[in-house]
Amino acid sequence: MTRPTLLIFTKAPRIGASKTRLAADIGRVAARRMARSLTAHTISQSEHPAWHTRLMVDPPSMMSSTLGGVWPEHFERFVQHGRSLGERLTHAMIEAPRGPVMFIGTDAPGLKKRMILTATRNLGRNSAVFGPALDGGFWLFGISQDLRTPSLFENIRWSSPHAMEDVWSNLPRDVSITLLPQLIDIDTWRDWQLYKQSQ
Repeated sequence: MTRPTLLIFTKAPRIGASKTRLAADIGRVAARRMARSLTAHTISQSEHPAWHTRLMVDPPSMMSSTLGGVWPEHFERFVQHGRSLGERLTHAMIEAPRGPVMFIGTDAPGLKKRMILTATRNLGRNSAVFGPALDGGFWLFGISQDLRTPSLFENIRWSSPHAMEDVWSNLPRDVSITLLPQLIDIDTWRDWQLYKQSQ
């Protein structure tokens, strides 16, 4: 199997521009600090010879930044393109090298490198992998080369309890699907409290 590409969708932690729902709970400075910490954690778990890592950066003006070392200089970088999340995922998928593709964000403090390894090992021909999030979305989604089609991200109810369900419904019925452990994405202070209670 061709080595998969791991696409990390990452937004520069900036006051007033990232983690706005969390900022409404704990303040903009604290939210920026947490966003930076979550991003650093994701990056630390995302480097391995079993896959190729590519940073999908937002905003474009931060493309050359390392965020003080949080975004490693040796990671390949591309700007996120598209208005909606679906458009951004689709564009990144089309531009990724041939082979399986995995998508992750930077919101899951429970992410472990071994989970990404499990996803990699299960991405054979005509297969998909989901890492379910507690809120109904997903912290990881992976697909084989055979399943790379723009229709995957059409008509998705993003930021709702139906996001993963909608993507799943766009897959062929005979696809082999692997489920990873459910994790908590941190969008609000309540999410963080739930995560701490689960540890």
